[in-house]
Amino acid sequence: TEIFTGSQYTIDGCATFFRCERFHLVKKYEVEFNKAAISLADQMTNPHQKKATMNRLLKDNVALIAVLEMAPDPQRSSKQLICVANTHIHANPELNDVKLWQVHTLLKGLEKIANSADIPMLVAGDFNSVPGSAAHSLLVKGRVEPQQLESSVDPLGLLRDTKLQHSLPLASAYAALLDHPPTTEQLKKQRARVDPTHREPLFTNLNRDFKATLDYVLYTRDSLAPAGLLELPAEAEVVAKPGDSLPNANWSSDHLCLMAEFQILQHKG
Repeated sequence: TEIFTGSQYTIDGCATFFRCERFHLVKKYEVEFNKAAISLADQMTNPHQKKATMNRLLKDNVALIAVLEMAPDPQRSSKQLICVANTHIHANPELNDVKLWQVHTLLKGLEKIANSADIPMLVAGDFNSVPGSAAHSLLVKGRVEPQQLESSVDPLGLLRDTKLQHSLPLASAYAALLDHPPTTEQLKKQRARVDPTHREPLFTNLNRDFKATLDYVLYTRDSLAPAGLLELPAEAEVVAKPGDSLPNANWSSDHLCLMAEFQILQHKG
């Protein structure tokens, strides 16, 4: 992914790290959204539409999908696979159609894996999409509502005939904070740092002109359950005074770190 760092363009990408003594890499898929954009444009017969599509969708963003096999466990009678995907979706706030198309393309790829094997899934990344947006709705609700696809969202009509839905039972890890009663003061504080409407952290990105959540950790709720979450900081803990931004002397990234531990649900029968 090519990003502007303030004075020049540089290349960043996605990485998945795992402990070799705990997991074995079975297969990896390197998702280059540019290749999917070229494939889409090649199906078009109108040269002007084809050129406009290429100009709109070629943004160099990528995703990485890794299928891992857990190390043998005497308490487990069969192999246990898990699929881990991460991505960095396009950032331009005026190109919501590109964000939605990239998210949809990633989810279609994950659906193919899910249809070929009964496999728990983790999906995480910088989606550059706020809670309640079309891209976020597609992730956590499995569909995009018609009112979210106004002409302003899809100016070229690239998504008009696309079935914007998926069958993956994805849920946001941090929504789990609202699913349990606040039995301690610490849990009560953490619940207050989650938006009750969209069930996401109040922010993961903060600067002078913008405060919102752009990053998500999602999981398939029929096969995984959150067992622990990295605590969310309050805004006052992140910036020394109003108007300060991320990164700063105490927080080295322009995004907050999200982290979750999961347990695999054992189905009977």
